[in-house]
This record gives sequence, C-alpha cells and structure tokens, in this order.
Amino acid sequence: VFLAQWSRRLSWRETARAFQTSWEAVYRSVDWFVQWGLAHRQLEGVEALGVDEIHWGKGLRSENFLTVLYQIDAHCRRLLWVGPRRTQASLRRGLAALGPEVVRGLRFVCSDMWQPYLRVLAAKVPHALHVLDRFHITSHLNQAVDQVRRAECGQLRSRPQAAKLKHLRWQLLRRGRRVRGRAKQRLHGLLRTRLATARAWMLKETFQDFWHYRSLTWAAAFLDVWCQRALRSRIEPLRKVARMLRSHEELILNWFRAKGEISNGPVEGLNNKIRVITRRSYGFRTYHAMETALYHNLGRLPEPELTHCFC
Repeated sequence: VFLAQWSRRLSWRETARAFQTSWEAVYRSVDWFVQWGLAHRQLEGVEALGVDEIHWGKGLRSENFLTVLYQIDAHCRRLLWVGPRRTQASLRRGLAALGPEVVRGLRFVCSDMWQPYLRVLAAKVPHALHVLDRFHITSHLNQAVDQVRRAECGQLRSRPQAAKLKHLRWQLLRRGRRVRGRAKQRLHGLLRTRLATARAWMLKETFQDFWHYRSLTWAAAFLDVWCQRALRSRIEPLRKVARMLRSHEELILNWFRAKGEISNGPVEGLNNKIRVITRRSYGFRTYHAMETALYHNLGRLPEPELTHCFC
C-alpha cells in the first residue's frame, strides 16, 4: 500500500529508486492495489457514461487503440472500464463488465460518431439519451477547412493570391473571436477575396452559432439551413461534413434535449490525463501494465483501511 500510494505521485521507476526497491516490486504492489480496489468498488449512481477511444502504441491498426468508458456525472468523474481495440466487441465487453443494473440506470451517453460504437449503444442502451460529442464535430469542421486551404495553396502556388494564405493555418483553425492583432486583419482581408478557403472558414465560424440556441426547433432549423448552404458551396470537404451532420441529425439535436446536463468536456480531460500517464512512463511494454496504471490513477478506487497514512 505504501508503494502503491507513492506511485501515484511519482513514476514507478522513481518510486523504486526513492525507496530502494525494484521496479517489479512497485508493479506488483500497484497491481495488488488495483485488484483490491476493483473488487471492492461501488458502481451505484452512474447516470452519465462517456465512451471514447484512445490511441496507444504505434500505427493506426485496431490493436493500437483502447476503448474507454468513463463516468462523467457532475459529482464523480472516473474511469470505469478500459479494453483493447475499438470494435463493437470491445464496447460490448465493457458494458457487460459494468453489469445490467448499471446499464439500466444510465440516463445519458456521450460518444463521437464512430459507427461501431453507435451501433452497440443503439442496441444495448436504447433508453438513454445519446448525445454526440460537440468537440469531434468542431474537429471535423476544422479538418475540412484545413483540407480546403492545403488544396488551394497547391493550386495558387505561382500566383500572387497564394500570399494571402501563407502562415494562416492556425489562425483559420482557431475561433474567429480569439484571433487578435495583425492576424485578425489578415483574416478580414482574406474574407474580401473569392477564395474557397475564405468561404470555408466563414461557414465554419457560422456553425458556432448553432450551440447558442436554446430552442430545439430553432436549432433544427439552423442546422437545416447551414447544411443547405454547405451543400451549395461546391466545396467538397464542407459538403462531406454537411452530409455527415444530416445523417446524424437526431443524435446531434439530443445535445439540446439534454439541456446542458451532459458534455464531453470531462471525457477529453480524462483522455489528456491518460496521455500524461503514458508519457510519464515513457510507454508501457505490456497492455496489462498500461491497464493497471490507468485504473490506479483514474479509477478513484477504494483503498483498504489502515492504521497509518503513508502518503
């Protein structure tokens, strides 16, 4: 218990050096600590579930991703389950590990637009309000604007108009109200041109008004008008995003039905903590070590009652 508590503050190697023991001894201590906590933890009161995938390892194969399930209630945010791959089978295993009582008690589920997850959640958790992640929708819009900018830079390489797109990548990806100074003047100058990048950026900025609506009816009307404008823009990356939004319209509008009770912000925050844990360890050689470290740091597991407090 002494080594396991200190290994939350230090890396496992630093803990071993500080207390003159081996890395294997620290690993065994943390593993025992996690197994005890998982056996004694309580899963009552879980009403909001966040589902996401995390890249782990090298390459983009399915084996290099983890499926993670978080509790994202306001009173408790923790890691509930982690498993290898980002497939339907992975998510089904995760929901089965939580148990039927926890699944029946869910009111909200938040995820991105990864199709295997959408299929499983629609089949296993049909009673919960499924809210699509606002962060990933914004990410798709930013990727579309960046694709338009890169393609147009290649077409205008030998023309004077190419200078208007130089050194504007990050300014185009930021929200317009956060751009200051000379960069803002350059963006306004870009909008006065007829370049496709300017029109794509304007469509992206216009979509931010969607999240400010309070009425579901007006939000649906805005989404319909925006998708029509994007489809008529003749900018293929934006047209692709518009088709994607139309195909997931009901799930996107669930964000307004939830009335702000659920957000994917906690999921992204926990994902960042996972990256910090991985970076602090300089990578894990085995999946079991990675899984143990994640439960140890993010699971908020119960601890055995002891006479002394070591840390």
